[in-house]
Amino acid sequence: MKKIGLGVAAVFLLVLVSGFVLSQLQGSASDQAKAGDCARITGVEDSPEYRAAACASDEANVKIAKVLPREDRACPTGGTPYSTFTGNATFCLMPNFAEGNCYGQNPESGIAKVTCGTPNAVRVTKVVTGKSDPAACGKARSATFPEPAVTFCLERGDGR
Repeated sequence: MKKIGLGVAAVFLLVLVSGFVLSQLQGSASDQAKAGDCARITGVEDSPEYRAAACASDEANVKIAKVLPREDRACPTGGTPYSTFTGNATFCLMPNFAEGNCYGQNPESGIAKVTCGTPNAVRVTKVVTGKSDPAACGKARSATFPEPAVTFCLERGDGR
């Protein structure tokens, strides 16, 4: 269980770190974005770039959970912390995870879809929409977001 926690913690730490970097971005591509839209964040460490992407595509690594006025940075609380992107507005971001896929850390894009079996990968075993409740995952690890309500059930994807 401790090894699962380390992999999951590493992925979400990367979300939080990339959230800080993303809060420094400005860009016209993000000006039109709204809650429910997805994006690909690249160049997280060097020169972050926001690019709109279809949520069903493998390229989309974040989903906009909520759009707030620029000066308001209070994303919903009561679950896994959101990362943020601030341009002309503040976006509360969550991972764009899909059930059955594995995700890992990528220095260029933050969270990235990877082949299951990749060291430190996290596998999404179940996505429960409309509910933000860790109990939906039983004994498995979870990442919950209150708005929109979603629970991701997670396990190690690297077989460790």
